[in-house]
Amino acid sequence: MKKIFITGISTDVGKTIASAIITEALESDYWKPIQAGDLDNCDTKKVQRLVSNSKSKFHTNSFALNTPMSPHAAAEIDGLKINLSDIKEPKTKNHLVIEGAGGLLVPFNDEQTVFDLIQSDYKVIVVSRHYLGSINHTLLTINLLKEKGLDVSLIYSGNEHPTTEDIISKMAKVPVVGRIDEEPYFDKNVIKEYANRFKSALKKL
Repeated sequence: MKKIFITGISTDVGKTIASAIITEALESDYWKPIQAGDLDNCDTKKVQRLVSNSKSKFHTNSFALNTPMSPHAAAEIDGLKINLSDIKEPKTKNHLVIEGAGGLLVPFNDEQTVFDLIQSDYKVIVVSRHYLGSINHTLLTINLLKEKGLDVSLIYSGNEHPTTEDIISKMAKVPVVGRIDEEPYFDKNVIKEYANRFKSALKKL
């Protein structure tokens, strides 16, 4: 069974929509280890609302923090300390999609970051969205993952930007699962359409 970790080059680049599409495509389980803020409409609930299949299970966050901040700071406000040993991957016989928080080097305590959540057997998908500086952020993210010997793929999110994507492809040399366009909205039907589009590439990971 595949374990696929979804990370982004920054915050608000489309990780949760990508997670919903991949969860639907593989009829996988979904887990977000650390949620910071927006607990009434958290990413797990968003993905659950967007997924149509009846096979996926949605596992509880290891940490659900009240403030929309970097997890280390949000945990301090809640009077907690996040330790890696307290983050237990849920047991499942299904594929598992794991959504990170922000980018790879977002800290959850004074020594550890989201990067430390990624196990050697995980497939990692990086969500990249074009903005000024996104080439640098994308290549830094991919190179850090490659240095750890991880299997890395890429999903583009938002409007196409050929010169950005061309240089990233030339320099990163990782497979591209596909693009999530700048849609007017995302609902179950749109997610299912992308899931069907991405399914064959995801099965090859």
